[in-house]
Parts: sequence; C-alpha cells; structure tokens
Amino acid sequence: MPDFESVRVDELPGGTLLDVREDYEWEAGHAQGALHIPMDQLPTRLSELDPDVDLLVVCRTGGRSARATSWLVDQGYSAMNVLGGMDAWLEAGRPLVSENGHHPTVL
Repeated sequence: MPDFESVRVDELPGGTLLDVREDYEWEAGHAQGALHIPMDQLPTRLSELDPDVDLLVVCRTGGRSARATSWLVDQGYSAMNVLGGMDAWLEAGRPLVSENGHHPTVL
C-alpha cells in the first residue's frame, strides 16, 4: 500500500502542480502555471519547492509521479499523485500550453 495519497484530475485541491516529466514532454504540452522539475532533478532542486504548499505531482500516466510523490512525502513534503497523469488531464479537456510553438499535446 502506498504511503501517499492520489487524486483524480477532476478532484484536484489547491496547491502547486508539479510536473516531473522530461523537458521534451513539458515543451510539447503542460498545464499553464505548473512547476516543471524533471524527476531525476528533484533531489538537487528540492529548495525550489515550498514546504508549506501542497504538491500535486503529475507525469504522463502516473508511474513516475507516484515514485516522485513517495519520495517527496519521505522528505516531509505534503504531496499527492495525480492519477492518470497528463493523459487524464488531456482526456478531461483541461487546457494545455506548449513551449515549442506547436499545438500543445501530451507526449
């Protein structure tokens, strides 16, 4: 049993949406206002996270974000995994923006 909570895209509470996908995935499409820290950079960029704000951790489908959420909780952060990731975000019709000049999409 996981040591963290998960939340569906249509039930997101307030907090910071933390996108842990790779740069090329982020550039193709992401939620506006999300914070981007690729999963492998979390340990060295932990100081960029506010320990007093809930984190909603997202990746493409939920696997990487589940691992990142577990690690963040172990570090003392309040973090929840976004079930279904950005695939679920797109399926729910939530808006995306891109950084590459193309129509935003989820990779």
